[in-house]
Parts: sequence; C-alpha cells; structure tokens
Amino acid sequence: MSTTFKSIRDRTYSGVGDLIRLLPTGTVFLFQFLNPVLTNNGHCLLINKYLTGALIVICAFSCCFTCFTDSYRTRDGYVHYGIATMKGLWPDSSSKDLSSYRLRVGDFVHAFFTLIVFSVISLLDSNTVNCFYPGFGSTGKIFLMVLPPVIGVISGIVFTVFPSKRHGIGNPSENNDDNASKIEK
Repeated sequence: MSTTFKSIRDRTYSGVGDLIRLLPTGTVFLFQFLNPVLTNNGHCLLINKYLTGALIVICAFSCCFTCFTDSYRTRDGYVHYGIATMKGLWPDSSSKDLSSYRLRVGDFVHAFFTLIVFSVISLLDSNTVNCFYPGFGSTGKIFLMVLPPVIGVISGIVFTVFPSKRHGIGNPSENNDDNASKIEK
C-alpha cells in the first residue's frame, strides 16, 4: 500500500473513532431507555411533558459536561479524571503540572456540536414528537427525515477535521505515553 493511502485510511479510522466518542453512549442509552416510559409512548399528559423535558435537559447537560472532562494515566497505571479549567485539570490530585489540560476554544465547539447532535436525537424522537408537537404535518415529517442526516454530516465533518484530544469520563487514555510522559517530566 502506498503511504498516502495509509495516511488517508488512518485519518479516516481516527475520525470514525472521534465520531463514536461524540456522544456519551450511556447518556444516549439512558435517554432511549427512559423516553418511551416518560412520554407514555408519545401519549403525554402534562406530567409526562415535564418529566420528559427534565430528562432531555439532564441528558443534554451530561453530554456537554463530558466534553470538559479529561483523564491521564500515570506511570504506575492509575487513571486520574478531572474537569478542564482555565488553569488545568480540577481536582488536581497530584503535584504534577496539569496545565496542558486547560480549557480550549475547541472544547466549547465540541460541546456545542454535541449538544446539537443530542438535541436532534432527543427532540426528533418519535415519542418526543408525538408528546410535544403531535400536530406535525406532512411538511414536518419531511423535516424530521432531512434534518438528522444534515446535522450528522456537518457534525461529522467538524469532528473529523477538528478531533478532540480529550480522554474524558468513559474514554480513558489508552497508554502511559499519551500525556503522562509530558506530565511526569
């Protein structure tokens, strides 16, 4: 194989991996599991609307929050998690310099697109649609079919071109050399 083909293939695999990390799987699973119960399969009363709204807000917060978490593995193999701040990771569980983990503009971009993708998944779910806007006409149904792929393509391009370097909760760093070698020095 030529080196350019290998490079393109490696970048594609890396981009797919970043897309898989885009939404926290547990959060999306929790939403998919609880949404039919809380919406009464799309036949909502007022209490169902409040509970479903709370579920959507909590899950959206969880998706955004994970964009600001990171982890590092020390030489002894322990994984430490923290929240990215302007100064580095918090809580700082060691005397090591964690300033390389500080907040970046890319974190906010990733959080924004994560929120958009989760919003499309949650607000255009059939149970949510039947609960909150049951009178969606034929024009609305076309919108429901077109919007998710468009948002998916745009988000996919953004996350492939600008991959996240964070290893947050649920995505710990795979090896000791990732950032631990910078920290240990």
